[in-house]
Order: sequence, then C-alpha cells, then structure tokens
Amino acid sequence: MDIKSLNNKQKEAVINTDGPMLILAGAGSGKTKVLTTKIAYLIEEKGIDPYNILAITFTNKAANEMKERVKNMLDIDTNMIQISTFHSFGLSIIKRHYEKLGFKSNFTIIDSDDSLSTVKRILKDMNLDPKFFNPKTIRNKISSAKNELMTPVELDKFTNNEIDEVTVKVYTEYQNKLKVNNSLDFDDLLMLPIVLFNENKEVLKYYQERFKYILIDEYQDTNHVQYILTKMLSAKYKNICVVGDPDQSIYGFRGSNYKNILNFEKDYKNTKVILLEQNYRSTKNILGAANDIIKNNKNRKEKELWTDNNIGDKIKYKRCDDEKDEAHFVVNNVKKLMNDGCPLEEIAVLYRTNAQSRNIEEAFLRENIPYKVVGSFYFYNRKEIKDLISYLKLIYNPSDDISLNRIINVPKRGIGLKTMESLTTKANILNESLFNTIDSGKELEFKKLILEFQQMSEELSLTELVDLILDKTGIRKELVNEDTIESQGRLENLEEFKSITKSFEDREGIISLSEFLDEISLVSDKEEYKNRTDVVTLMTVHSAKGLEFNHVFIIGLEEGIFPHSMCLYDNNEIEEERRLCYVAVTRAKEKLTIVNTKRRLLYGQDSYNPPSRFIGEIDNEYLDKEEIKQVNNNYNKIFKSSNINKYEEYTPGEKVIHDKYGEGVIITVEPSILTIAFAHPHGLIKIMKGHKSLKKVED
Repeated sequence: MDIKSLNNKQKEAVINTDGPMLILAGAGSGKTKVLTTKIAYLIEEKGIDPYNILAITFTNKAANEMKERVKNMLDIDTNMIQISTFHSFGLSIIKRHYEKLGFKSNFTIIDSDDSLSTVKRILKDMNLDPKFFNPKTIRNKISSAKNELMTPVELDKFTNNEIDEVTVKVYTEYQNKLKVNNSLDFDDLLMLPIVLFNENKEVLKYYQERFKYILIDEYQDTNHVQYILTKMLSAKYKNICVVGDPDQSIYGFRGSNYKNILNFEKDYKNTKVILLEQNYRSTKNILGAANDIIKNNKNRKEKELWTDNNIGDKIKYKRCDDEKDEAHFVVNNVKKLMNDGCPLEEIAVLYRTNAQSRNIEEAFLRENIPYKVVGSFYFYNRKEIKDLISYLKLIYNPSDDISLNRIINVPKRGIGLKTMESLTTKANILNESLFNTIDSGKELEFKKLILEFQQMSEELSLTELVDLILDKTGIRKELVNEDTIESQGRLENLEEFKSITKSFEDREGIISLSEFLDEISLVSDKEEYKNRTDVVTLMTVHSAKGLEFNHVFIIGLEEGIFPHSMCLYDNNEIEEERRLCYVAVTRAKEKLTIVNTKRRLLYGQDSYNPPSRFIGEIDNEYLDKEEIKQVNNNYNKIFKSSNINKYEEYTPGEKVIHDKYGEGVIITVEPSILTIAFAHPHGLIKIMKGHKSLKKVED
C-alpha cells in the first residue's frame, strides 16, 4: 500500500506493529491519518485478520470517520473491524455474555434522564428531601463511583458526611432497581465488562485472543475504568498502540486522567515512543506561542511542535478598556475580515466560560453579523435566563399568564398539572388572569412571594431585585446544592444577568423595570440565523477541541477568568488551564488575536484583573501588542461611571436637576435610590443615588 504521503515519523508509527507503542501526537499533526493508515497496514501488509483488530475512540463521529477512511484505503467491509467508542464496545461484550452478568437477553439501557428519575423516586421512597439531598449530585456521585469501579460497599468506606451516606444507600437501591428492571445505565457499559472479566477468566482469555492488536485514540482522555479495561484486554499480546497528547488533556472535570498516558511506559515495558511534532495546521508564529505556553507545565512529555508552513502574522494582542470595548474590537476586526472576503465559517471567538458570550452576542446582533453559539444556547435563550426574565415580567405585570405558567414551579414547589388546569378553568370562567384567581394552596404562597417582590422593588435597584429573586425563590440554593459542572454554568449565567441590570442602571441612572424589560426584549428577540452555515462561531475552549479555523479570537485572557478563579491556588488545576489555553491557541491556522480588558463587569461586579499569566509566557517575538491609549467610542462612553458618587447626602425636599428630566424635588431617600418628582409629563421617577446625570440645585 502507498504510504509515501506520510512523513518519516508517521511512517515509523505505521510500520512498527508489534509490541506496545505510544504515539505522542501534537495538535494538527495528522494523528487520525496515522491511526487509519496503521489499521489498513496491519490488514494489507501484515496479513492480520480484521477480526483481530480493536480500534477505540471517544465519539461515534470519530469512529465513523475512521471506518470511512479505512474503507476508502482497502475497499473492504469495515464492519469486520471493531472500530467503536468505549461504550459501544462494552455493550457488544455485555450482549454476548448477559446471562453471566445476571441479565435477560431483552435488557434495556436507560439514558441520563431516566437515571435521574430513578434516583428521584428512590429519594422519595426514602422520605428524603430532594432540596437537601440533590438528586443530580447523588446521581453524579454514583456515576463517578462506577467509573472508579466502586460498588456501594466499597464507596461506603469513603463516606465523610451525611450526603455521602445517603449516596451509598441510594446507590444500593439504584442497583437493585436496575437489576429488577433488567436495565443498565451508560456507566454499566464500561464497568460490567470488567466485572465479567474478573469473574470469568475464560471470557477474558477469549477477548485477549481475539483482539491481538489494539489501538486507542485520545488516550489522554481515558478515565480509570477505561484504563483498566484496556490494560486487561492487552495483557497477553501487548500489541497496544495508544495515540494522544497529554498537552491537550482538558477534561479532568469529567474524570479523565492525563496520567494514564504519562504512565504508559511504566505500564508497558519496552514501549516504542514516537513523537508526531510536525504540525500541518498553523503558522510558525502561532506554534511558537503555543510551545512557549505549554512548556511551563511540569507534568508532561517533552515535545515541541514545528511546521513547514509560513511564518505568518504575529499574534495580535489587544488590552481593551472594558468588556464592551472588547466586544466592539472583536466585531470591528470581524467586519474587516468580511470586507477582505473571509468566509464567516472560518472565524471563531473562544472564551473560558459561557457567561462571557453575552457581550459578544449583543455586539454581533447590533452589527447584524450572523453567528452561532456552539455547545450552549444563546444567552437570552438559556432556560435559567428565560426563567429569571419571567419573574421580572410577572413582578411588573401580574396578569402575564405566560410568565406565570413558566415559573410557578421554578424551582419545584409541588404545584401539579391538575392544580394548574383547575386554576385555568376558574380564570376562564371569571375572565380573570391566573394571578388574580389564586386564593389557596401552594400557589397562594407563590402569589405572596411575587407580591413581596413587587413591594420590595420600590426600594431596590434592579440588580438588588435580581439578587433578591435568586435568593428568596431558592433558585440560587438549588443550583449550589446540585454542585455539578452544569449547575455551576447556569449559576454563572444568572450572576452575569446582574451585569446587564447594572450596566442599564449605570447608563440610564433610572430604576425602571418597564424600560429595562423593553430593552432586553429587543435584544433577546433577534433572529438567530438558525439555518445559515456562513456564520461566525462562538464557543468555549472546551467545545473547540478537535476543530480548526483560519481566524481565532480568544477573549478574556485575564487572571481569574482564564485561568479561572477556581483554579488559581491549585498547581494541578493551573496546569489544566494552561493545557486549555494551548488547545485554544492551536485552533488557529492563519491568524490569532488575544484580547483582555483593564476593567470588566462580570457577574454584576466590577473587577480589575491583571493580564493572564499565559500571555506573559509568550515570547515578545510572536506578539504584536496594541493597547488603547484613550477611550473614544460609544461602547465605553455609556459605561463610564467614574463621576458617580454613591455617598452623596440627599434629603427629602431638596431640589435637583437631571440631564434628561430637568428640575425636580426629592420625595424619598432609600439606601441606593432616590424618588424624585419632575414636572409633567415625567412625574415620579426613581433615580440611582449619585448618578452622573443628577446634580443638586445650588441655592
């Protein structure tokens, strides 16, 4: 077969077929090409029966791509080769030996939603309060235990608190229910084959004999159970080839362990190590910066990417004034790329957390530049944001039945469908809104809560009102108790909503729920360009792994954001953040722009973060630094609030003058709000205390 298109290192990786092999494949170094060519080489040149080859990857898409490439090379039925994900492979084993595991042939696999529902039912049966013992947290603890090959009995040895103890009890009952229902969950697809092999040595020998050649892709992303499964299967022949890059291990939060690839040579003696360091994707300048960043990690295998590609442009580094200017800068540069004929699908904006997308989204919407958000919903379309806006709408207009229906059970209050159907029927008969019809039950408690919010809204700023809603409804507590990556993201998005209210208050100076709702409705109701492919891509760095773009913008490169604030005091966490930055940089093919700000409004708080340490790790020869000397665009002007004096003393009866409403008289003074009577047609208006638009009338 023809392997002339491979470089020397790639050829070496392909033609050495026997014994353990570790291929350290840098970003853009053609690892998929090597893997698929190696499979074809084993069959075509070495005469290995396709039935004796096992190739494992992490996604169905990657597995299908590998099958297609091998088929194109050999023109054979690739179904003869076991090319699949770990989970698909585990299922094939269980299907063949279900009786030995105590299942019937018609077993079913429950998805994550069904798994969560099962945990909820068990908690209910045990009379345990789901508000304290969060079902998602317990489900995730059970999943983690299975991926560490821990039974309930083994998990019980590590209990430290009441939630751990409850988890063990729920785990025990959960397994019983699965057995009774003749069902498995997704974690069982990895755990049960190992249970089978440990209890049936002849079955293990069968699979060791069958799969004489084993190839594992993305080995740095394997967790404990995948590591053990691989080790058991390869124990006899040790013809195992793993491909990966410890520098791109970024899924520690999912349980992956990059040490599996670092320790490969300890697990398999006489391992042949091949470094794929030639990059076919990026320019020399981009690779130089990537190498500078990643070499600061101590827990890694030494390698350095290089390329025959052009030197390319230097990496543009822009330190902006604030997050609005950051978004304005990105949009302006995207417009320049558009004018130069660059396809929008070749442009990506990367960020560390989903909450950072909001300002970028709004800037694209203002300029009518089509975009898509990958791996998450548009900011205003996220469930938690829609729920919060519905609370604000109902406080402003209690007759809003649509908002009431959305949030009357958010978070869960035990108000069922039958209750709502009865209430709707009653409202229709009386020709009244649902809110006015409520007069009893748990729904009356909800009504009283909204009325309390209405009353408090007279004394609070919009930002304070949002905080009150998050606390008194229990939304914040529910997400904190859930304690998952997903709940943390939702909580960050809700906190980021306070940046919207605070920006509105700083800009307008008024406390007007009506005007605020009008403003965000105009932004959130924009067309989403759903059916277009020529769009700019917005995504977190985690979502970007495996992708590439001609032009990449990385925003928010500041201490506390990237690296994330939760990682600043743990060296292992910092190293994962650095790997994440390395992944972000190596997504760029031609041009890379990195951006941060001097001041940032995030989660409703102003912060002054120093530039990310990762920027300081890049040699100046690769950087084109550009810093703003002065602020002169509207995006910044409206957010400037340096002349606000929140501590100015005011008294009822004092005369003031407002830039927009003219002269007025102070009626009431609250901690952060003034109620001022202006001449017709303005009337009573609430103004943020000490706003720059307001001045006292000198006698």
